[in-house]
Amino acid sequence: MLRAAQPTDAAAIAALYNHYILHTTITFEMAAVTEVEIVGRLAAVQPALPWLVAERDGALVGYAYASPWRTRAAYRQSVETTVYVDRNHGRGGIGSALYAALIAELRSRSMHALIGGIALPNAASVALHEKFGFRKVAHFEQVGRKFDRWLDVGYWELIL
Repeated sequence: MLRAAQPTDAAAIAALYNHYILHTTITFEMAAVTEVEIVGRLAAVQPALPWLVAERDGALVGYAYASPWRTRAAYRQSVETTVYVDRNHGRGGIGSALYAALIAELRSRSMHALIGGIALPNAASVALHEKFGFRKVAHFEQVGRKFDRWLDVGYWELIL
């Protein structure tokens, strides 16, 4: 089941995301986030931009959202898209369902350019983006450092 995220989802979103923060290079955040921080992040973009969650058997198993690409007015129809799936529910179609719904919602809101930033390597994220028609438009080498490793970031774009 997919639905709009609510502040009451913040604890579950934080728990899901904190695994990626603390154990992977998929995100460049370094410290675990709190429920309060997630509530603030939701409030910062809703209702202008969507946050969606996926539930399975009553548990939150994934989320996806859009955030402003840049703050200047000329960028108002360009957004960065993000999706995370619970580590125990990967490869089950949850990420695809979330991304399909997010893209449809952004299209209905007259967004024009969707941008996905991917910490590399991340074959699963690259495959997800390319499945939806995103194409690679940039590659920055060694722009992040986490777990004593230099990491690259690629950017994929989808024009609606």
